[in-house]
Amino acid sequence: MRHTILISLLCLSVFACSSQLRTKPALASLPDVSFHQAGRVASGRLEATDIPNIAAAGIETVIDLRDDSETPDFDEAAAVRAAGMRYHNLPIHGPQDLTTENVRAFDALLATAGKSPTLIHCASSNRVGALIALRAATLQGMSGDEAVELGKAWGLGSLEPAVRERLDR
Repeated sequence: MRHTILISLLCLSVFACSSQLRTKPALASLPDVSFHQAGRVASGRLEATDIPNIAAAGIETVIDLRDDSETPDFDEAAAVRAAGMRYHNLPIHGPQDLTTENVRAFDALLATAGKSPTLIHCASSNRVGALIALRAATLQGMSGDEAVELGKAWGLGSLEPAVRERLDR
């Protein structure tokens, strides 16, 4: 409980210090939302009605980790671009896609986003947390346990065993 409160306070203070995001309430209704350093936001599934709020909050880049087949009735790429934001898609279907190649591609997308406020999402933020953890350990030199804890703060859940397996290799 104490750890959860500490992470929540840290996330709130990081968000408050980020002048790039204009309003937290516009994003607070997103499923599984969490706020991170340098204007980074993680969330679950987006709906068409979320796009105007995301743009109004100051998000400039959206990184979608879902396959288009997960949202057959919603062209997220078109909606995000029509709202004036950049859109990138890196489909992660499950544990089989937690590869070094995809971690590097994810890192490249974050580098491309630079310091612009960025929303990274999948259906529940689980895949977001998995890639964050793997990136932290494999590309940034964080210990496996620290990387997993970071991933959990970003939404890592059911993919934790697969992440730990890859980190143990």
